[in-house]
Amino acid sequence: MIKIIFSDMDGTLLDDHSRLPDGFDQIMLELKARKVIFAPASGRQFFSLITTFDKYQDDFMFVAENGTNVVYRGKEIFSMPMFHDDAAAVLDFGAQWDDIFAVFCGKRSAYYLSSKADPNLMLEFEKYFTKNTAVESFADVDDAPLKISFFDVTGHVADKVYPMLHEKFKGAKVELSSDQWVDVMAANVSKGMAIRNVQRLFDLQPDECAAFGDYLNDAEMMQAVGYGFAMANAHPDLKKLARYETTDNNHAGVLVGIRRLMDEGLI
Repeated sequence: MIKIIFSDMDGTLLDDHSRLPDGFDQIMLELKARKVIFAPASGRQFFSLITTFDKYQDDFMFVAENGTNVVYRGKEIFSMPMFHDDAAAVLDFGAQWDDIFAVFCGKRSAYYLSSKADPNLMLEFEKYFTKNTAVESFADVDDAPLKISFFDVTGHVADKVYPMLHEKFKGAKVELSSDQWVDVMAANVSKGMAIRNVQRLFDLQPDECAAFGDYLNDAEMMQAVGYGFAMANAHPDLKKLARYETTDNNHAGVLVGIRRLMDEGLI
């Protein structure tokens, strides 16, 4: 029987307007009654997740920052930050791109350069990083670097930024989060690795876990669980890895998939 369900947020649980699907609270009540944990698993920071799920802080497990920080019932159960020198090297390398917005994703806040605080960029930035701080220099930041993120407003991060980061930082994990965002993390960090740590700490088997996702940073999550669902709007390569496909994020695909698991007696 499934005991925990991991779900990506953007493009998966949330619709294209960043809204939770109708019927979400009812499904969560049913999962709680069946003693199944729901776990948002996202590139978003922890503070962004608990803002969205304020009333569920004591129920949900939060897999934040693409698996670098996992919190359950107010307690950090796992984290894997980068070394400060490695984070500084990534930020220094990224400084060559005047048109790319860099974010130092720390445990206490997300940090950005005040010189880059364009209103249009901030609207996108604040969707994922609710708690944020402007700094004159990233060298001023005194926080654990969970990851370094880069945002390309043109939507060509896969062609421009990702290849250069991947080539330069072979000892790090460089991962696309969307058409506009790329993350650099400590080696081997991923949502999948975080899930395997959760399985070890909570004595769970892969076939006791389900997951929903839509993009390439969900690939290792699909491989870590027994019941992986790709959204109808998912990247084609992710669909190849998933056991199931559900409806798209604008048609409550996560809830449709959970209901299917219930109907099949797996929850």
